[in-house]
Amino acid sequence: ARCASSHTAAEQAKNMPRRRLALALLLQAAAAFRPPPTRLKLALPRRHATAIAPPSDADKLARDRLIKTSVVLLVPSLAVGAISLVAFPALCRGMRSAFGVATLAVLSGDQGQFIQNFLSVIGILFSLLIGNTYAFCYNQQVMVYMALFEEVSVAKALLEQATLVCQGRPSYAGVLDDVQRYVDRDLKRADLSPAVLLSTRPRDDPLEAIMWQTSVGTPGAIYDTVRWLRRARGERLGAMQRKLPPLHFALLFLLGILEVCAFPLLSAGAATTVGAGALRVEAAMFALMTAALTLTLGVVVQLWRPRGSAYSVDAALAVMVEGLEDELSARRAAIRSSPADLPPAPKV
Repeated sequence: ARCASSHTAAEQAKNMPRRRLALALLLQAAAAFRPPPTRLKLALPRRHATAIAPPSDADKLARDRLIKTSVVLLVPSLAVGAISLVAFPALCRGMRSAFGVATLAVLSGDQGQFIQNFLSVIGILFSLLIGNTYAFCYNQQVMVYMALFEEVSVAKALLEQATLVCQGRPSYAGVLDDVQRYVDRDLKRADLSPAVLLSTRPRDDPLEAIMWQTSVGTPGAIYDTVRWLRRARGERLGAMQRKLPPLHFALLFLLGILEVCAFPLLSAGAATTVGAGALRVEAAMFALMTAALTLTLGVVVQLWRPRGSAYSVDAALAVMVEGLEDELSARRAAIRSSPADLPPAPKV
C-alpha cells in the first residue's frame, strides 16, 4: 500500500507541470483571439449657424405692450411717491396749525384706540376688495386665453374641412374669403364690445355664408364644425365681456385714499414731541407706502382692461391670427397656381 501511494504521488507530481503548461497555452490562445479594444465615437450634432429671423408684428406688439404697461404702472407710482415725500411735512404742519398741538397730541396717543380701529376697518375692507378683484380679473384672463385657443383651433379645423370639400370648385375662393372676413371682422376685433359682435345680423355673418356654400339641400359635414365654432365664439365673447363697472375701481381708489389719510394725522401729533428728524423718516415711509398702493391698484386696473396692456390677450391673439392668415394666404396661392374649376360635364 505504501508503494502504491508513493507511485500515485509521483505520477501526480509529473502531471502538474503538464497541466500548468496546458493552462498557460489556453490563456495565450484566448489572448490571441481577443478583439482589439475599440474607442467609442459619439456622433454629436453639429451646430449650424442660423440666421436670426426679424421680429414679426406679433413680437413687436408684445414688446410695445410690455413697454407701455411698464410706463403706465411705474410712472404714476413714482410720481405719487415723490409728491407724497414732498407734501408730507407740509401736510403735517398744516394739520398742526389747523387742529392745534393739544388735539394732535391726544390723537397721536390714541388712548381710546379710535385711530387704530379706523385703520383696521379700512384696511380689512381694502384688502378684501382688492384681493377678490385681482383674483376675479386674473381668472377672467385665464378664461379668455382658453376660449381663444379653442376658437382658433376650431377655425383651423373648419379651414381644413372646407379645403377638402370645396377644393377644385368655383366656391372655394369664396369660402376662403368668408373665413378671412370672419378673422378680420370678428376674431381680431378685441376693441369692440362682445355684445356688439354677438348681435351681428345673420346676413352679415360669414359663418352662415360658409354653410350656404358648402351645403346642398341638407346641412353638410361642415355644419357640425360651424356649430362648434359658434359655441367657441360665444365662450370667447362671454369671457371677454367686462363684469366689473368702473365704479368698482373708483371705490377701490377711495378706500386706498382713506387708508393713507390717518398717517399724516398721527405723524403731525407725534412730531410735536419727537422733532422734525422723525418726520422726515415718516415722510419717506409714507412715500413708499403710497407708491406701493398706487402700483397695486394699477396692476388690478391693467388686468381689468380687455386690450392694450401686457396682461391682455393682444399679443397671443396676434400670434394665433398670424398663423391662421398665413395658412389662408398659402391656400389662395395654391388656387392661383392650379385650375380652380372642375372639368366641364360631358355632353349628353
